[in-house]
Formats: sequence, C-alpha cells, structure tokens
Amino acid sequence: MRPSLIASALVGTAIVGGCAGSAQNLPGPSELHDIVIASGRVMDPESGLDAVRNVGIRGGQISAVSEAPLRAKQIFDASGLVVAPGFIDLHVHWVDAENDAYRAADGVTTALELEVGTDDVDRWYSAREGKALINYGVSIGHIPARMAVMHDAGALLPSGDAAHRAATADELAQIEALVERGLRRGAVAVGLGPAYTLGATQWEIVEIFRIAARHRASCHVHIRSPAPALPGDMSGFFEALAAASLTGAPLHLAHIHSTGGTEVERELQLIAEARARGLDVTTEVYPYDRGATRIESALFDHRENEPDDWYASLLWPATGERLTRESFLRYRKQGGRVILPVSTEEHVRNAVVSPLTAIASDGGLTEGKGHPRTAGTFARVLGRYVREEKALSLMEALRKMTFLPAQRLEQRAPAFRLKGRLRVGADADVTVFNAQAVLDRATYEHPSLASSGIRFVFVSGVAVVDDGSVVTRSFPGRPVRAPLESP
Repeated sequence: MRPSLIASALVGTAIVGGCAGSAQNLPGPSELHDIVIASGRVMDPESGLDAVRNVGIRGGQISAVSEAPLRAKQIFDASGLVVAPGFIDLHVHWVDAENDAYRAADGVTTALELEVGTDDVDRWYSAREGKALINYGVSIGHIPARMAVMHDAGALLPSGDAAHRAATADELAQIEALVERGLRRGAVAVGLGPAYTLGATQWEIVEIFRIAARHRASCHVHIRSPAPALPGDMSGFFEALAAASLTGAPLHLAHIHSTGGTEVERELQLIAEARARGLDVTTEVYPYDRGATRIESALFDHRENEPDDWYASLLWPATGERLTRESFLRYRKQGGRVILPVSTEEHVRNAVVSPLTAIASDGGLTEGKGHPRTAGTFARVLGRYVREEKALSLMEALRKMTFLPAQRLEQRAPAFRLKGRLRVGADADVTVFNAQAVLDRATYEHPSLASSGIRFVFVSGVAVVDDGSVVTRSFPGRPVRAPLESP
C-alpha cells in the first residue's frame, strides 16, 4: 500500500497523532476531516510555527492544526517530512496542462502570469476554467495590449511596431482603455516590459502606472536595460522607480538579478531605502545565472556585430546548439526561445539570500523544451541554497516562496489572504517535501526533468502530487482574481 493511503481504509474512525494534548485550533480532534496530513514538521512563515503537527483539511480549507490526534476519511503520512504552504510562483509563462504538471512536481500550487499578462482577462480565465491542475491568475499586460492595438504579430513578445514605434495619441488611448478594462475585469496586477517595448515613451509608461494606481494594482516590470550592459547604468531601474513614486502604484521588479546585472546589490540597497521611506516596492529572483527569452524580441536589437564568443554564449534549446553570428541572424528571422547569460553565481546567490526577494521562476516549457527553471526553481533553492550551501534558512526560503508572494498581491486580490499560510481557514494548498532529499534535476540540456523530494502537493485539498508522482485524475486548480468592478 502507498504510504499516503495507510489507514485510509479506516474511514470515519482513523486517528493519527503523536503528542498528547489538545488541538490548537477548532475544530477539535474528535471531528472528522476529509484529509489529515499526519505527523509532519509543519512550517508556517506567517506565524513562525515550526513543530510536529497534524493538519486537517475539510471542504478545500485547512480545518485544524493540532498536536493531538485527528480523525479523517484519508490520512497522508508526513512523518519526517516538511509540511509547508503551497508555493506561489509570481512569474510564469505558458499556463497550461504541460507546465502545470512540471510546476506541481516542483511544489507550486499557484502559478501567475504577471510580467507579460494578457490583453483580454475574461478570455484568459475562461480558457482555463475546469482544466487546471493548480491555481492560476493573470495580469492585464501593457505588452499584449500594445501588440493588439498596433497589430504586432509577435509570439508572446512583440517584434514589429509594438516593439519599436512610439504610439500615436489615439493608439495610446486604446492601450490605456484595454488596461483599464482588464483591471475592472479582475486582473491580479498590471504587467509591463519596457525592455521589450523600446518604442514606448517614458510618458506612456507613467500613464500605465497611473491606471494601476487607481486600482491599487501592482506593476510587474521587466525594466529597460542597455545592450550590451553598461556597468553603472541603472536608468531602467530608475524609470520604474520614478513612475511608482510619481503615481503611487505598487512596484514589483521582475528577476532583479538578471536585469540588475553587476548592479544588483546596489539596486537591492535602493529598494530597501525606498521601502524605508514608505514606497511599496518588491522584487523577485530565479536561482540561475542564465535566462531565456524570444530571440526576435527587441532585447536583441543591434547585436549583429558582436564578437564570436558572445554568440557562442547563446544556447538554442530546440536543438541544443551554441549559436554563431550566422545562426543568430537566421534564428532572429525565424523566431524562438534562446538561453543567454544574465548574471553570475555570486550575484544570483546575493539576490537569493536577500530578505527583499521572492522566489519566482519566469518559467515556461513547450513540449519539454526551454529553460530548467520551469521544472526546478523551488527545489533548487531548497536543495542548493538551504541544505547544501546553508546560505538561507529553511523558514526564510519558505517565506520567499509562500507568504511574501501572497503579501505582494493580497491588497488588490483578497483571495491571497488565504494563501501562503498554514492556519485554520486558509486554503488547503499545501506542499510536503523531504528537506534532506529535495533537489532540482532539470538541466539546460534536459530542462523537463522533474524535481526530486517533493512528496505530496495539495490544491484546494486535492492531492495533485501523491507519493512523488503527479496525479491528473481531477483538476482542482481555481482562478485567483481581483474583485470585478462595474463597467
């Protein structure tokens, strides 16, 4: 019998427990729960709880966190394992069945497309209703809104007018109307990528921030950066910070280590100073020194005459080849994802251990091809930076994966007040893992290898990973959305 199902035959009478004593929270131990996660090391970053407890689940919510035995219809044995809130990934792409499975195997229970977003919030949510393994949410995106208005045919990111041309007054009005409508239709945030919309003026960026501020929506921004990177150039960082300061919109800076480059430590210092002065600024990091993006995007404009070693630093994941000038130019015309160096291990580590950063993957695979961060981000932090290097405490790592992301979004989307926590009444999104074995397995050559050590994952109280295997018998993922406003 699988460990997860031990004693589940004792439906209605099964009791699990350990320590004597009464339950900390109602309902009491005599009441019947749908599920009990038994005898695990429960770690809750919100309260600081770190102790062996039994967690009861009923009706998709946590119904008890108890020292005492609990009765349940089904019991999952978590002895020797960590029981944590489900991981919340603030930055993903390709929210679909393939990627849901990779993310669940990495402990993720909520995946959010907030940097690029969508131009039609209702259509985006409708397309995933009843089909999602894990929870899902989206921003209204300045990038796709610009692409729609300016008739740019790029895939995910613009490659035509939306990337390179300033908007006319009429076009800007249409872009603003799309962003406004998206927020009224419950978008979780506003996504912006000035790095990919080089033609967007600083005034246009500020105008989008103004709309976000009216709706208390955080702006998730991939800042502009010079190509090639110039030491000391933080102009893109200051553009975003100024827009937030002027408008009052909350600011979230995407993958600070990759856009900050050699200046990441200084940018983290500036974020701390801005927060000390009352500005609502947050950021994130993924634990890799290489990134991935679309080769036809504006990020690679004017790179036709680089030295040979620069082209050789680029990896084409579809074939595994290193690029040359000839293949770079050819793939630019074709379009597709490319992997590129974005930082150094030292800068990545400094960003990972900073108390300011959430952990977010920026991940998305297509038919198993892409960047290993989709399948391995969270296990990599837990295995490498927590267990092996001891650069980060386990509780602090969990805070970055659960409570911190929930806090970023809960003002606009109150549903997040029930996520990222392990307490009675919270959503039963729970990740259970072996802290001594958890590790990423995905590599640049084999990016779809599932992480190891993630034993159980529950979404709304339904097991989507059971004894280390992804389960797709049901689709318990729910939309996470801000409250709808009147038209």
